[in-house]
Amino acid sequence: MRPLATLALAITLCLSASAHAADATRHDADVAAIGKVVEQFKAAIIAHDGKTLDSLFLQGHDSWLEVPDAKTWADIKSRHPDAPRWKSDAKRNFVDFVQTSTEPVEERFYKVRIDTNGAVGSVWFEFDFLSDGKVTNRGSETWQMVRDENGWKIAAMLYSIGR
Repeated sequence: MRPLATLALAITLCLSASAHAADATRHDADVAAIGKVVEQFKAAIIAHDGKTLDSLFLQGHDSWLEVPDAKTWADIKSRHPDAPRWKSDAKRNFVDFVQTSTEPVEERFYKVRIDTNGAVGSVWFEFDFLSDGKVTNRGSETWQMVRDENGWKIAAMLYSIGR
């Protein structure tokens, strides 16, 4: 190989490795920032802090969807034959519930997975929701995240419920 070609190849490889390292650092920072939103969400529920909870969501957008698991769905249908299979649940109702609950409330997260490309991201986890120390429902939950000028925000939420 000619010396000039060898030098060009070496420089290209160094720049490529440097760019890859910078991308990995940005990705790690985005994952950490989204992880911070997850922790703020959990802390706001425990603190009954509706203002902070509301601030974690993309403002002017409310996309929640609740889907019961098979056992819960059968129970709902036995009591309410005309009930829809899924329901859209407003963020405002949840924020108000957390803020006004007189009992301790908490959502515990398990197996949290975060993925992002720096502009959009997703969070997936299993959860238990507790009221007064007792599990009232559990399931799997996913958030669709977007980065806006104020950082990472929850744009949409989809979750299953079971007991």
